[in-house]
Amino acid sequence: MNYQQSRKYLQLVSAGGSVYGLERMQHLLHLLGDPQDALHFIHIAGTNGKGSVQAFLFSILSKSGYRVGCYHSPAVFRYRDIIQINGAPIPKDVFAKYMTQIANASQQCKNHKQQLPTAFEMETALAFLYFQAEHCDIVLLETGLGGTMDATNIVTTTALEIITPISMDHMAFLGNTLTDIATQKAGIIKPNTIVVSAQQPEEVQMVLQKKCTEQHCSLHFVNEDNITDIEADMVKQSFSYKSWKRITITLAGRYQISNASLALEAIEALRKLHFIIPNKAIYSGMAEATWHGRFTICQTNPLLILDGAHNPGAATALRHALQQYCKGKKLYFIMGMFRDKDYETVIKITAPLAHHIFATEPPNQSRALPAKVLFEAIAKHNSSVETAKSIQDAVKKCLQLAKPEDSIVVFGSLSILKDAEAAVHQFTAYRKEV
Repeated sequence: MNYQQSRKYLQLVSAGGSVYGLERMQHLLHLLGDPQDALHFIHIAGTNGKGSVQAFLFSILSKSGYRVGCYHSPAVFRYRDIIQINGAPIPKDVFAKYMTQIANASQQCKNHKQQLPTAFEMETALAFLYFQAEHCDIVLLETGLGGTMDATNIVTTTALEIITPISMDHMAFLGNTLTDIATQKAGIIKPNTIVVSAQQPEEVQMVLQKKCTEQHCSLHFVNEDNITDIEADMVKQSFSYKSWKRITITLAGRYQISNASLALEAIEALRKLHFIIPNKAIYSGMAEATWHGRFTICQTNPLLILDGAHNPGAATALRHALQQYCKGKKLYFIMGMFRDKDYETVIKITAPLAHHIFATEPPNQSRALPAKVLFEAIAKHNSSVETAKSIQDAVKKCLQLAKPEDSIVVFGSLSILKDAEAAVHQFTAYRKEV
């Protein structure tokens, strides 16, 4: 298969949906020679902040001279970004080569009347093959869904586990309480390892402490009281954490300071594991870390922000960021959500802030919440709402309505951000030509 054929093959597999469990993944990797066993992982689970913490750690570790593999899902702006080594996405020809191997292995599963791997399992296996062949020193591995039965949890050579903030999300799969969800996330914790965690609600903290005791792991929480000297604007923020003074980051939002502090806890743990990480790499790595799609400024005058807030925890973080950076500004929202998300709580948290809201529909038809349903839910909290026939239409209308001093925020499903960014560039270019 070439690259285009590989992508089409994955799309066909995706039609089968997601199935929880590790048995298919175990069998697939065994047919491929168990590439994961030759790698060392930093495994990251949680509800929000996984990508940001991964971005901080990648930047620091690569600047320390390590060959760093990164795997996360789903893709937001460019598909191949889900699999990277030292910031470069997997080449198309390499992707096609390994997907051909995986397709052949999947055919063997079919011939033996075994359940076929899911698309996410195939992507994860492909990442392992690539990272092994390229001799990565360490792999930053983000869970897809949950932890215990997530396809990434097939790994056994974990150097460190990281738990980002846990809140309510994916309840249909993970459970209806924080304790249930935390129990699933804690499933990535392996015996005799180091675990670092964000500051958590009490019930989550108890789950993590119990799991670490059972697995004979040391557990270290971020202490928010140790975050001091905060100075922030929309371009950069600086803060101190414990002995680390005046760390600078360019990711906006108070929650990114907490994510950066979690990354610092992880760095301290890695040093205990004999990773050589110079202070210079920490400061420069923090300052240069980027994570596109998290309170990302797409343009100014009017200010236009892209944010993947699609669950209550992320919506709360977005609300705080808007109150911090856009105080007194007239806000226009463009929202698009998946039907399997807690969209009503997201709306309750964010909608009252807006001067006007456009309800749109994500491009993923199988999971998309219809714009009309989203409109009706928003109208309960903000009467100034209308539907838009597309993301592009919503962006065009917002840019026509908003004055230079106003702000536009596109958020909800990650899948709308790419189309929104493209529409902004297209419409801005058109206005310049005219």
